[in-house]
Amino acid sequence: MSKKFNTKRINASRRTTLFAALACAFSMALPAQAQDAWPSKPIRLVLGFAAGGGTDVIARGIAQKMGESLGTQVVVDNKPGANGNIANELVAKSPADGYTLVYNTSSIVLSPALYPKLNYDVNRDMTPVALTANLPIILVASPKLPAKTAQELVAMLKANPGKMNYASAGNGNITHLSALLFLNSIGLTATHVPYRSEAPAITDVAGGQVDFYMSTAPGAIPLVKDKRVNALAVSTLKRMDALPEVPTLSESVSRGLELGAWSGIMAPAGTSPEIIAKLNVAIKAALTDKDLAAKFAVQGGEAKYMPAQQYGAFLKSELARWDTIVKKNNVKMD
Repeated sequence: MSKKFNTKRINASRRTTLFAALACAFSMALPAQAQDAWPSKPIRLVLGFAAGGGTDVIARGIAQKMGESLGTQVVVDNKPGANGNIANELVAKSPADGYTLVYNTSSIVLSPALYPKLNYDVNRDMTPVALTANLPIILVASPKLPAKTAQELVAMLKANPGKMNYASAGNGNITHLSALLFLNSIGLTATHVPYRSEAPAITDVAGGQVDFYMSTAPGAIPLVKDKRVNALAVSTLKRMDALPEVPTLSESVSRGLELGAWSGIMAPAGTSPEIIAKLNVAIKAALTDKDLAAKFAVQGGEAKYMPAQQYGAFLKSELARWDTIVKKNNVKMD
């Protein structure tokens, strides 16, 4: 016996199935469409240091070029204080939507060792975006000091154990810990003389009140050029274009010794890989810009790009290195 088919019911069923499939496809497409729309508003780049400084100049230059690539404003928001931790905490606790980022300095890997009660965890609450720049450290000495080379300074330190002194721009500052790294690499000691900032520290080195100082490049280069301090070594593995006659720490003190006051960009943990990738495209383009390169050169710095995964590995190695230096030398914050 032949069966009768209800064509209306079949057609209705087909329409229902079709509508369900379309609805499902539409709902799955929504996140992708929303993702593709990023950025749809200005991006906030938080900086933990005051306006007008060397890091601020570099951050603003990068932000401008990033904005041009992304088609939106990237606005630098200065939130100075607590060695950058105010800015870091703000971003760590912000929504992971790509609209709030931090322009971090190397202080972000010093703080976990120096401040045992931070209100954020750099590994848990933040995700790396890219490394952007490096400010070399320059070992400078008083012109009144007989040592005119790094090797001669090491010889003086050996001959006068614990009697020589060195300046820093503050207890726990990169200039302080860099000096400790230098001294640890040669197994020697000296007396720490902390200042509140770089300017008075290097001024007293120039005046002969302090023997030596591990200065950032922007702080040292003008005084080196004016022959007010002697540059003994630079912290980069290759000699600096700004001071081509000055040897590296690696070639004159300890093979492979390299350090710097580097900076980069991080985002709240959970920021999507797609946004991180788009940010990297914009950052990489910014760092190849000739105008921005000129701003780096004025600060004695260099563009140094690392994508997210490589930057993450670098952060972990730096966290371990400075944690060791802080603990080995029992560095305590005031």
